Amino acid sequence: MGLLGAIEAGGTKFVVAVADHDFNIIKREAFPTLDGEKTLDQVIAFFDQYDNIDAIGIAAFGPIDIVEGSKTYGRVLDTPKRGWSGYDFLGRMKAWRDIPYFWTTDVNGAGWAEFKTGAARDVQNMVYLTVGTGIGAGIVTNGHLLSGLGHPEAGHIFLQKHPQDSYQGHCPFHGANCLEGLAAGPAIEERWSKSAKDIPDGDLAWEIEAFYLAQAALDYTMILRPEKIIFGGGVPHRESLFPLIRQSFAEQMSDYLAVPPLDEYIVPVENGDNAGILGCFYLCKELLETA
Repeated sequence: MGLLGAIEAGGTKFVVAVADHDFNIIKREAFPTLDGEKTLDQVIAFFDQYDNIDAIGIAAFGPIDIVEGSKTYGRVLDTPKRGWSGYDFLGRMKAWRDIPYFWTTDVNGAGWAEFKTGAARDVQNMVYLTVGTGIGAGIVTNGHLLSGLGHPEAGHIFLQKHPQDSYQGHCPFHGANCLEGLAAGPAIEERWSKSAKDIPDGDLAWEIEAFYLAQAALDYTMILRPEKIIFGGGVPHRESLFPLIRQSFAEQMSDYLAVPPLDEYIVPVENGDNAGILGCFYLCKELLETA
């Protein structure tokens, strides 16, 4: 039996790894994200060290085309990331070595890890939300990753502004109207002229951030009725944010729907920074088992 491969393709950095079929990681490397060709050169150089890779899971920053049969399947779609719009990511990998690949989004990869062995391992319906450089969601419904015409873009749902927030938004498409434009890491830094890690607990910044994340959780609750909502990414590393999100969620829900106790319903990621890589391994192993 050979090895499993994983590519966590982030907008800032790539993480690549190989593991055995019991998910014991043999080697892992990370490097900055350059343009498509230069980055994939590094990816392929890493995997060239191994001639017995059975399958690779790829969890890539989006938007990407995950619909098999589509003329742009396997490509990165329009993105502000230079050198990536239209790039045939999956095609480049298949040209290198024609083995099975599981192709999905970075948040789907991390979300699947949380569903299998993390904070949502005891449920069948969950939303995993990453809040960092951008915002995205991996959604599992009845034990399956949710997709339709494409993958969800749940980081760009429209929100009501906090009454004390005059910020005009960071999203180049939606300005101050969408979740990512109001609550992602760059929005926090631009609004307050300092990074999130330098803003002290108790600052108005965290009340506003919690208001937006709670509003998003409320919207997902109304539409999807998940059993659990999990927050990951750099911004939720701030543990004091979770009580604020739960409090704001309760205020905005206003007793309309019954949900589990909020300290069990709105929770942090359990697999930490390993979630994306683990999800890639789990998905490509399942791909082999169902082939």
